[in-house]
Amino acid sequence: MHESSASSRSVSMPWSIDDIPFQNIDRDEIPTDWQVFYMLASASFVEITSNLYTGNLVAFYQGDDEVTEWLSHQWEAEELQHGAALKRYVQSAWPDFDWEAGYRNFFAEYSGCCAVDLLAATPALEMAARCVVETGTATFYRAISDMTDEPVLKQLTAQISTDEVRHFKNFYHFFQRHHEREGNSRFAVLRTLWDRATEVDVEDAFLAFKHVYLIMNPGTEFKPGAYDTFRTSVGKLAKHHYPYDMATRMILKPLDLSPPVTRMIVPPIVSAAKLLFLR
Repeated sequence: MHESSASSRSVSMPWSIDDIPFQNIDRDEIPTDWQVFYMLASASFVEITSNLYTGNLVAFYQGDDEVTEWLSHQWEAEELQHGAALKRYVQSAWPDFDWEAGYRNFFAEYSGCCAVDLLAATPALEMAARCVVETGTATFYRAISDMTDEPVLKQLTAQISTDEVRHFKNFYHFFQRHHEREGNSRFAVLRTLWDRATEVDVEDAFLAFKHVYLIMNPGTEFKPGAYDTFRTSVGKLAKHHYPYDMATRMILKPLDLSPPVTRMIVPPIVSAAKLLFLR
């Protein structure tokens, strides 16, 4: 169900799941915050299903061999490895959680709503949207790595964050190439960045949380308000560890602002973002 042809190819990756010493997990330092457990379990569901949305992106960029080759032969394999590594960590740290049952239910629902027609209007704008997604994942894993005192989780999330930054650079490269051809206005790019950044109820994250929640609360009806509560509590938990400056600079990059303008607007944006976390 979560296997892929890319996972069986010979792909050169910067690290291997075998490099992570799961046997050395410090039981005394496993995060006790329920939010961290939900974040990691939900992320493992989404990451290990990368072959679904890789297929959508490959179909969308059919004819652009540079993009489709990288997506199929590198990006998918690395994303699947992220999912497999997170799965192993979750199962090792919280063995009572029935990961397989939760994932089976998540996949059954998510696979029916993961479609090409949900992508952006043009190749360049979809690459801009992907830059937002990679900004989110790179900073998400960086925050967890900085937040935790558990050494294996710190190493794993730091490795994944580094991968996601590299993925961002690839998507940004593809964005630039398609943007030159399409000639989108800066406003169109900004609107795409804003729309993607403000999609707080992104389908994959919402459904992943839902199915972790249902496993952890058997017999309980799931209500969307539980996800809203989770998001609010995550913001409060991460407020001292989230890399605001890194996120701001990454998400602004597709706008191709001059260095002086970037230096001028980053501080107020960072300040505003911190205030949102502190609410």
